[in-house]
Parts: sequence; C-alpha cells; structure tokens
Amino acid sequence: MIINKLKFLATATLLATTVLISQAQQTYAEKLGWPKGAKVVIFHVDDPGMSYSSNQGTIKSVEQGVATSCSIMFPCSWSASFVNYIQKSNPNLDAGVHLTLTSEWRDYRWGPVAGFQSVPSLVDKEGNLWHEVAQVVKNGTADDVEKEIRAQVEKALRMGLKPTHLDSHMGTLFAHIPFMERYIKVGVEYGIPVMFPGGNNKLLIECQQYPIIKRMKAEGKWQEGMKLPEPELTKMSGAVGQKIWQSGLPVLDDLHTISGDWKPEKPNPTPEEWGKYKSQKFIETLNNMQPGLAMFIVHSSDVTDAFKHISASGGSRYADMLSMMNPELKAYIQSQGIILTTWREVMERRKKVK
Repeated sequence: MIINKLKFLATATLLATTVLISQAQQTYAEKLGWPKGAKVVIFHVDDPGMSYSSNQGTIKSVEQGVATSCSIMFPCSWSASFVNYIQKSNPNLDAGVHLTLTSEWRDYRWGPVAGFQSVPSLVDKEGNLWHEVAQVVKNGTADDVEKEIRAQVEKALRMGLKPTHLDSHMGTLFAHIPFMERYIKVGVEYGIPVMFPGGNNKLLIECQQYPIIKRMKAEGKWQEGMKLPEPELTKMSGAVGQKIWQSGLPVLDDLHTISGDWKPEKPNPTPEEWGKYKSQKFIETLNNMQPGLAMFIVHSSDVTDAFKHISASGGSRYADMLSMMNPELKAYIQSQGIILTTWREVMERRKKVK
C-alpha cells in the first residue's frame, strides 16, 4: 500500500514537473493559441502624429505594405489629423499610444499633454519635454511620468480613439525601472496591452548590443567571437513578462528596434536602393528570429520638403516606408508561412486564455 502511494506520488511529481517544463518552454505565441514553431510578427510604425510626413508614411505602410500596427504621438500637432484619418478612412487600423516623454528635435518642439506646470520634472526651461532620454531619467519623477502617461491615454480616449496598446517613444519608459513600473501599472489599470518583450529576446539582445559592437569596431577593440554581457533589461524581462501575463495582458517573445540604423555601405544610395536594402535586412532577420511573437519597429515617413526642417533622418524613414511596401519582403513572408498580426488580435486571444 505504502509502495503504491509512493509510486503514485512519484508519478504525480514527474507529471507536474513535465507540465512546468512544458509551460516554461512555451512561447507566448503558443500560449496565445498559435501553433508550436510559428513565427508571428507585428510590423509596427512608430511616430504617426509627429508630422504630416510621418502620417503619410504610416498610411502607405499599412495600406500598401506589410505593416500591421502603429502608435500615435499625442503631444504632437499632427496627432488630430491621424486620428481623423482612422475615424473616416480606416476605423479598424491597429493604433496605440506612443507614450512620449522626449522632444528630441531642435526646431520642432512639443510639451507634455498634462501641461508643463503639472509635470515640472519632465520639462526644460522652455516648458518642452526634455531633448534626451538621459535628461528624463536624471530629472523626471515617477509620479510626473505616471501623470503624463495618463494624460496621453486620456487625450486619445477623448479624441475618440480606443488604443489597442501602449509603447514608449525612444524607449524612455524602459530606461528607468520606476518609469517602467508606472507604465505597466497604467496599462494594467486601463486593460490596454503594454509593449513588453518577455520571451527569448534573441533579437532584442542583438539590438541592444549593436551600438556597443559598432563603437568597439570604430575604436579597433572588437574581435569576432567576443561575448558581451547580457543587457540589464533582458535579464529581468522574463520575470516582468510573467507578471504582465498574469495580470491579463499579452507579452511579446521578442522585439526588434534598430532598422533605423540600416544603411547600404554604398555612398549616397538612392531611396529605392536604401529601401530594398532594408527589406533584405528584414528578410535576413525574420529568417534568424526564433519562433514566437515578435514586434519589428519602423519609422516610416513619406518625402516632403517640410520634413528636412524637422530632422535629418528623413532618408532612413523614407527607406523604412519603401521596405514595408517592398514586394520581395511580402513574398518572403507569405512563402515562409510567417503570420502577421495586430495588437488587437493579440489582446483578443489573451482574453480567451485562462
């Protein structure tokens, strides 16, 4: 009798352990109901709302390209125009709030939605948001950050947009743990998915190590095969991702962030050459990504004379738009069975998981 009980307990323990191991090995894509081994991708356009050029680039990327989602900068003057486009022409567009705590350009600036007197730690002497992420981390308080996050979400809601997700302009909310905690807190409270990579993070690690390797190569210090320490964000991402999942929100397996740095080695490439180069880099990256749910960030902008007065990044942004519209990238995605999705679908799937 005792032996039988011991055998039963041993079997139960083994089964429980097997289940736990299986769950641990599951991707978030699998948890959300996609097949094991599937590569599920959100091509995401950041920065609509910033300018007319950004709005047009986003529209072309989603209407004529493979982009499936975007997020709007509500402190910026062209956000109303983009919301009007959604309401009148594309009501099913997957659109979130691109939570903005920096105003990075020299001649085109914006302030906080909450008002500069309400969030004094987030603004410079002119009442605009700080130029750089480091300045926000140095001067900003978590209370002011939360207040501004709420103000931007509420502005979206007052304008008639139901955000499909929240994310972070220039990654500011991931640069300081107290900021990240408030970001997640607000998302959970509103029931709006927060962009957070809590899975294998293969691409994200590569993206975060990319500028370090680039600098070391320029200094002649890089040697092939060198190993860099794991970024702090990805060290904690697994545990944070589990907490977000347990709160009822979806989680990404991976995140790609550096397409803005992709440029052909050829001097002065044409826009078409640059766009094709980026599309080929996306194909390489998709081929190398591990199965799971990944988001790829682009900053699509169309060509206008005005944008050159805002930023020197217009060439790269235009190439992003062209890459999203590239037929070779679209054909590769279809041929490889890569699944394109949206934050709306991801959240709908999460609601069905107990």
